[in-house]
Amino acid sequence: MDEHYVWVTTRRLRPGTLEDFENAWRPAPAPQGMHRAYAYWSEDGQEVTGVSFWASREACDSWRSSEPEAQRRAAMAPYVVEERESFYRGRELTLPGTGRG
Repeated sequence: MDEHYVWVTTRRLRPGTLEDFENAWRPAPAPQGMHRAYAYWSEDGQEVTGVSFWASREACDSWRSSEPEAQRRAAMAPYVVEERESFYRGRELTLPGTGRG
């Protein structure tokens, strides 16, 4: 089975700042080694969870320690109240009856 490398970050935002936060969080240029990324918002717009898939732990670590990432984090900082982040390894689960996984 294919192993996936995933970075998950959950941020609690200041009320009413979701749109400003969205404008600040998109990385430019796209990180090398990132395959895809998703963002999920709570209904009240005060919590955002980002999930990014990476080629390797090293690719993720390289981005996390880069100057563009430091600039991105500084741009997001005024809107963030709390932040939790973790790196995971895993794989797609087999779902009964789907023929996937």
